[in-house]
Amino acid sequence: MEKTWNNKAWFLVLPMLVLVAFSAVIPLMTVVNYSVQDTFGNNVFFWAGTEWFEDLLASDRFWEAMVRNLIFSFIILAIEVPLGIFIALNMPKKGWGVPVCLVLMALPLLIPWNVVGTIWQVFGRNDIGLLGYYVNAFGIDYNYVQDPFDAWVTVIIMDVWHWTSLVVLLCYAGLVSIPDAFYQAAKIDGASRWAVFRYIQLPKMQRVLLIAVLLRFMDSFMIYTEPFVVTGGGPGNSTTFLSIDLVKTALGQFDLGPAAAMSLVYFLIILLLSWVFYTVMTNYDAER
Repeated sequence: MEKTWNNKAWFLVLPMLVLVAFSAVIPLMTVVNYSVQDTFGNNVFFWAGTEWFEDLLASDRFWEAMVRNLIFSFIILAIEVPLGIFIALNMPKKGWGVPVCLVLMALPLLIPWNVVGTIWQVFGRNDIGLLGYYVNAFGIDYNYVQDPFDAWVTVIIMDVWHWTSLVVLLCYAGLVSIPDAFYQAAKIDGASRWAVFRYIQLPKMQRVLLIAVLLRFMDSFMIYTEPFVVTGGGPGNSTTFLSIDLVKTALGQFDLGPAAAMSLVYFLIILLLSWVFYTVMTNYDAER
């Protein structure tokens, strides 16, 4: 029996394709256009070629922001992924505690990014913030406004508090999909808890862990709102990530050409690194 194709379904998809064209493709082409042109104002542009890309790749400011981004993303993944797995493993699988834990895990994800930044900006202050006040009360000199290390610690803790729940929920979804027969067989064989985790739970979570790692890497590498609200990229440039530097170039200095070139390079870096993560993790899964 031959399958019948109904091409009329394309008419249902057409409005969404038009919407995507206006919201994604056209702005992208505008950015590409700005990246190869220069202007002296009055909406008069002239061809600049690859000048902005060459200046960007030769800029120490760009590479310093890139290194800060990579370090931040590595720290975030190193903390949130193991912590998310640990919390998911210890969450109840049955009973009234399941909906309670799921709601508590979902609450941080419902808070807007700018609100999260405002909360931690106040929370970390030395005069009115609980974190800043009590940390200094224990004799630790903590001031995220003046000390770069304290600023990094504040931003990292803030991101861990905000986004670990996403990893937890994804890992929990992978765990609850494991049939009870697997655990019964492991119990009969006398498998230890580590053996159950290594040979049963971890393989079943590999798919959701791939999603979690990709999402958290992309989000952490593109982070802007929370650190900008808390530190503004400071003190100095210690928390100025690529996204913050891009906004400063585009809106602060109004250099549209360099900002457009930076945004394209930024996009390609995220695309490349995400592809590397995906390829490595899927190949590892296939080998297993």
